[in-house]
Amino acid sequence: MNNKSEFLGTESINKLLWKLSTPAIIGLLVQAFYNLVDTLFVGRALGDQSVLGIAGVAVAFPLQMLIMAISIGIGVGGSSVISRMLGSKDIKKAEKTLGNVFTYTLVLSVLFQLFFFFNVDQLLNLFGATADNLLYAKEYSVVIIQGTLAFTFGFVLNNLVRAEGNSKVAMNNMIFSGVLNIFLDAILMFGFGMGVKGAALATVIAQLAGTLYLVYYYLKGKSPLKLELANFVPKFYLIKEITVIGFGSFVMGASNSFMMLVLNNVLVIYGGDLSIAVFGVAIKLIMLILMPIIGISHGLQPIVGYNYGAENYARVNESVRTSVMVTTLFGLAGLILLSIFSGTFFSMFSTDADLISSGAYALRIMVLASPLIGLNVIGTTLFQSLGKARPSFFLSMCRQILFLIPLVILLPHYFDLSGVWMAFPIADLMAAIISMFLVWREYRYFQHRSINE
Repeated sequence: MNNKSEFLGTESINKLLWKLSTPAIIGLLVQAFYNLVDTLFVGRALGDQSVLGIAGVAVAFPLQMLIMAISIGIGVGGSSVISRMLGSKDIKKAEKTLGNVFTYTLVLSVLFQLFFFFNVDQLLNLFGATADNLLYAKEYSVVIIQGTLAFTFGFVLNNLVRAEGNSKVAMNNMIFSGVLNIFLDAILMFGFGMGVKGAALATVIAQLAGTLYLVYYYLKGKSPLKLELANFVPKFYLIKEITVIGFGSFVMGASNSFMMLVLNNVLVIYGGDLSIAVFGVAIKLIMLILMPIIGISHGLQPIVGYNYGAENYARVNESVRTSVMVTTLFGLAGLILLSIFSGTFFSMFSTDADLISSGAYALRIMVLASPLIGLNVIGTTLFQSLGKARPSFFLSMCRQILFLIPLVILLPHYFDLSGVWMAFPIADLMAAIISMFLVWREYRYFQHRSINE
């Protein structure tokens, strides 16, 4: 059974990283693309109301990010435990972890769904809704909340499948759900004239279909791990381990949501609905840079977890070194692409001249430090994969909580609206410096261990 994952400890690191990352990159890019298409269709479907519609979806997005943060936290925590157990040949604990992840996901999903549903108006007002965009924000949010289970299980199971080394299955699922989402967007928004509500419904149906596909994968025994009912019984020590390790990823996702909350409220003051719409489009364009970088980190996670469990420290170091180089190149390519074609990208979403010119200006500033983003992402993934919760938690909150949010609040006092956009590259630079220091220290430690052995 465990032979299915042994290639993680023997295959060439460069080949292995691309083998595991490429499906994740493709899948994540499809996901980013359908998020873009959602916003693009909203802008095109609403015509003269495009700015308000895009702003409404942008206001609702932090709520969606919170749901994703919960699932990513559980998924990363569970996948870290599973990959390390596969590396140390402890199949029994890996299967218990799998069952506990299912139970944990179900319980948390229901609790958060109920909380969000009964507090949706208060949450949207908190996220920066204005009197003009609240209607669109609520239409979108209510449908997304109703699909919480589909979102959480989809993201969690994708992480677990990658932890086993079956990244192609995760890729196929993400491509399937992404293409289905785009197809349903067109039908529901233009065929049935459902507007913003249609965009949200398309997303939920597509996520549900992807989740059912992954449940089928486990039920049919295609995984190296067996999904048995006895393992669904909660084990406190496993729940605790999953939570502690995944907490950094949850905080990273939740801090993204909090960052958007702060940004939307600051943008209401300095630019109104137009600036909120600019940010709503810009953040989804920046995802085109982030997704390949996160895809590399997804490929890195099972390699580090398995080889650390097998005490093969030289392979851990090689995989980290290769990942940092590749993510830096992705960031550089993204910087060039989004800087040169910033106006062209914005013109796809709306014919509003103010939105296009303001968006192009904002985007060029926001992506200035993109080549450095990978250091923070890889650093966080490294410590998660090693089961070291504290440094992973610290790195995951560095960019958003320690740097970006304070800068977003402070800089507009001196640079007006431009200060909001300047906060992004400055926060990326500061987070990269700290990440480089911590990763280098760990790298030297493993180098010493591998030489002595």
